[in-house]
Amino acid sequence: MTEQTATPRKVSMIGLGTMGGAIARHIAEAGHELTIYNRTPERSRKWRDANPGLTHRIAANPAHAAQDADVVITCVGNDDDLSDVVLGPNGVFRMLKRGGVFIDHTTVSARIARQISVEARDLKIHCVDAPMTGSQIGAENGTLTLMCGGRDDALEAARPIMESYSSRIVHVGKAGSGQIAKMANQICIAGNVAALAEAVRFAQASHLDMDKVYEAISGGAAQSWQMDNRWKTMDAGEFDFGLAIDWMRKDLGLSLEEGRGLGVSLPIAALVDQFFSEIQAQGGGRLDTSAIIKRLPKKGNS
Repeated sequence: MTEQTATPRKVSMIGLGTMGGAIARHIAEAGHELTIYNRTPERSRKWRDANPGLTHRIAANPAHAAQDADVVITCVGNDDDLSDVVLGPNGVFRMLKRGGVFIDHTTVSARIARQISVEARDLKIHCVDAPMTGSQIGAENGTLTLMCGGRDDALEAARPIMESYSSRIVHVGKAGSGQIAKMANQICIAGNVAALAEAVRFAQASHLDMDKVYEAISGGAAQSWQMDNRWKTMDAGEFDFGLAIDWMRKDLGLSLEEGRGLGVSLPIAALVDQFFSEIQAQGGGRLDTSAIIKRLPKKGNS
């Protein structure tokens, strides 16, 4: 439950998708004056109507959202989306005041994060790239983990707001470092969920009690967040949870591109990315990442 903040601020939330919408709710419930903006206006209106009393105003564009704001937060789709809402003709940086705080929760390239940081520095704006992990559940419960890049003073300026919807805030390093950490996170998830899919199919084919197998192996070295949260749903063939495969492929694409630039080989990430592409080709791009199991035929019954 979000606690009332001692120092209310004027906060604008840009991007009201699954994650951004939940974050906005925590911000308002913490006592901040909330302005919202979404590029699809209908989504802003629906969010306001679904959360009565939490919205101070709906902005007409990102610059309008930044007008008089102390803090602006973005959670959009990709590099181009972020560049448009921040640096575009009606972007946040057209209106955000000197000393204002800009926090980005989008998973994007380290390159665009660094570019925005340079622009923010010249405008005397505190800037933090803070991609997140913790899934939809973490966003709804206010228990996200944020991996942050930026200057020390920027992080400290942003921290009181971020604490309203996260349980762990880690300052990884300079601008762009948060995005690099998120890429490492997605590489781990990809390998983990692919191996879990094989383990589930293996146990199913052996006609074992799946609950007993989970009980036996989840307390040891094989335990993981994916196992705890996806073993039963993968066994049941339910895939309407968390990060969609379309978005995971976008994230892995960023990781693979960064890896090439660093001269780092990422063979497992590249292989799992191809596995995800198979599910996309079957029309499953909007299913969550655990749907990777659909590429493995089910043998026997659990």
